[in-house]
Amino acid sequence: MSVSADAFLGGLERAAVKPVYLIAGAEPLLVQECADALRAKLRAAGFSERTVLDSDESGFDWNDLHQQGASMSLFASQRLLELRLPTGKPGKDGAQAILEYCQSPPPDTVLLITSQEWSNKHGGKWSEALEKVGQLVIAWPVKPHEMTAWVGQRLAAKGIQAAPDALQLLVSRVEGNLLAANQEINKLAMQGVQGRIGAEQMQQWVADSSRFDVFKLIDACYDRDFPRAARILRGLKAEGEQVPALVPMVGKELMTLAHYARIQENSRRAQAQMQADRVWQSKQAQMLRCIDGASSRHFEALAGQLGRVDLMSKGRLEGDAWTALERVLAQWADAKAKGRVSVCA
Repeated sequence: MSVSADAFLGGLERAAVKPVYLIAGAEPLLVQECADALRAKLRAAGFSERTVLDSDESGFDWNDLHQQGASMSLFASQRLLELRLPTGKPGKDGAQAILEYCQSPPPDTVLLITSQEWSNKHGGKWSEALEKVGQLVIAWPVKPHEMTAWVGQRLAAKGIQAAPDALQLLVSRVEGNLLAANQEINKLAMQGVQGRIGAEQMQQWVADSSRFDVFKLIDACYDRDFPRAARILRGLKAEGEQVPALVPMVGKELMTLAHYARIQENSRRAQAQMQADRVWQSKQAQMLRCIDGASSRHFEALAGQLGRVDLMSKGRLEGDAWTALERVLAQWADAKAKGRVSVCA
């Protein structure tokens, strides 16, 4: 028997740990949230070791699933084994491997399979065997008539009570995209929005689909597209955005890049660490391109410059904060600038 994402999250705290889970669906946000909640439960229960297998990687061998299941834990008595199955279709060999695993799951090991696709055409004997010993969680798409209630619940969880017209405004802006809706809700919370808000306030705070925003700015820098980053920055300024609101988000990305660049310098295992940290694959690709050939000192220096930018924006240091911020972004986005970080004047 399968359960919905909401039912799974609602009952997870009280539920006994099962040996196998399949969390699948076309809503990446819900799949990620369910998987994260399960990981947190397992960590609290002492599952301190985690191994990740990606069936989409070149050269992947389904025998690895059997070998990992049969091997002893190196660091802990309980461990989490994750299998990424992007399409939800393991093929003949994969289906047989999962079926055999479920027939005799190893003790003190939980297998978590995640997939970004699922429909009535998916599954088979392997998923039926999985349901007998474990749990199948389906992140079904939120239907259009359910979107208003879904967004309202998410806002309420952040301490925001949106009036009906304000809620409808937000729902219409995100057009059924859960990731976009969650992003906008998180942005409201980050801005300190609390309590009841009306449509006029929502209009001021929420970006529509054509608005330049800081997330697009960061993506442009990851893509090494400084002309686009500069246009977005000018758009943010024209819309009334303030530099102090941008500095923390840009700084967080730069320090994250410094962290993974340092790992790459020391062990050449930055991608493995990103996977262990559950960074989305698309974001992994962006980060790896960004740290290619760049030192951790480069990103640390840029993050340090942001401190000066922040002081400028608050009148505590002479200089134009917008110009200084643009200079930092130029050195992040321009691959040729790596290793020759300038100082903000």
